[in-house]
Amino acid sequence: MFRGRDCLSLMDYSRVEIETILATATDLKQKWRRREPHEYLRGRTVAVLFEKPSTRTRISFQAAIAHLGAQSFYMRPDELQLARGEPVKDTARVIDRYCDALVMRTFGQDRIEEFAKYMEKPVINALTDLTHPCQGLADLLTITEHKAKLDGVKVCYAGDVWNVCHSLIVAASIFGFTLHVARPKGYEPNDRIMKFATDRAKATGAQIVITDDLKQAVKEADVLYANTWHSMGGPEKEKEKRLKDFAPYQLNSEVARGAKPDYIFMHCLPGYRGEEMTEEIVEGPHSVVWDQAENRMHTEKAVLTLTMI
Repeated sequence: MFRGRDCLSLMDYSRVEIETILATATDLKQKWRRREPHEYLRGRTVAVLFEKPSTRTRISFQAAIAHLGAQSFYMRPDELQLARGEPVKDTARVIDRYCDALVMRTFGQDRIEEFAKYMEKPVINALTDLTHPCQGLADLLTITEHKAKLDGVKVCYAGDVWNVCHSLIVAASIFGFTLHVARPKGYEPNDRIMKFATDRAKATGAQIVITDDLKQAVKEADVLYANTWHSMGGPEKEKEKRLKDFAPYQLNSEVARGAKPDYIFMHCLPGYRGEEMTEEIVEGPHSVVWDQAENRMHTEKAVLTLTMI
């Protein structure tokens, strides 16, 4: 089902396949908690190429690779001939001959898709501007751990309408849960993502609402999900505009009163206290942010294991 397959987007998977990944992640998490060996990838080598900075994704992937018994080596683009104009297809073919998989974090989705085109070994998306499938998997695992199931869940997402949001939209359309995306008018999801989600929702019954009404989005929500208002490395002028535009969309204890009493608070991190969230909510009893961060490692282990053995 998975062996040798790329993980470029959640759009590549069926519900059953994602449930298999989540079940595998749960099993690997239990083994890790019990300190049971699970070196299923001993003798394998994984290339890790990050063209964008990272904390959680880099650490979680390299920890996951080590726990699975494989070796990894981290590459920056300025260390490779890519920086001096070598074609992607040449670099991809060489990595394919030396390594058993490539984990890549980059800008355009077309770039990682080009690597995948010229590699026979699996290519795993560790974030592009369009999608963040591993974060999406960790989010689904976290929700199921704290809410038992995804059916009937309402998620309120408030923040930048970009890769993390896109992966949530895709996940909602596949699993049929309700997702309200609260954002200022003018910040819209990608057309490709919305077309997929709209088509899939017809079969699953998913309700995906893009709104500028935060109060309505929060109403009776099971999950409140904050994300940063400005992306890494963006222009300072754009950051200032975004801070102003998104200011009414902060998730805090006052706003959270509209959610269900047992709501959980999520954030993919890095988080900015005083902007998209308050100290009180991220450090409060409803926060599952650190469980969510840990689950990145377990879902990444699952993807690596399923695609490489």
